[in-house]
Order: sequence, then structure tokens, then C-alpha cells
Amino acid sequence: MAITIDSTIAELLREKPQSAAVLQSFGMGCLGCAIANNETIREAAMVHGIPLDELTKKLGI
Repeated sequence: MAITIDSTIAELLREKPQSAAVLQSFGMGCLGCAIANNETIREAAMVHGIPLDELTKKLGI
């Protein structure tokens, strides 16, 4: 599965478990959050005030 900015955090973590460290480096506690099942990478960046381009670059997507 190709991960995009419209993939959920849960999908990202399933496909790229190493992404957990990147999310944590941005202060995102998405790992155990129930919202991760439905929240997209785009939405999470917006909610957390993180520039989407910076996040996606670090995630390699």
C-alpha cells in the first residue's frame, strides 16, 4: 500500500513502523491514540500545527 498524506496514522504505522519515531519527534502522541485509526496524516499535521511538507519529508512520503 502506498502511503500518502491522506492515509491514516494507523495505516502509516502499519506500513512504516519506523515512522513512530518521526511522529514522536514532532510531539505527536499518535501511537496509542484512538483517533489514529481515522485521522489522516494531513489532518494530524494541521491539528498539531506542523508544516505538512516538513512532516512528509521526514516521513519519506
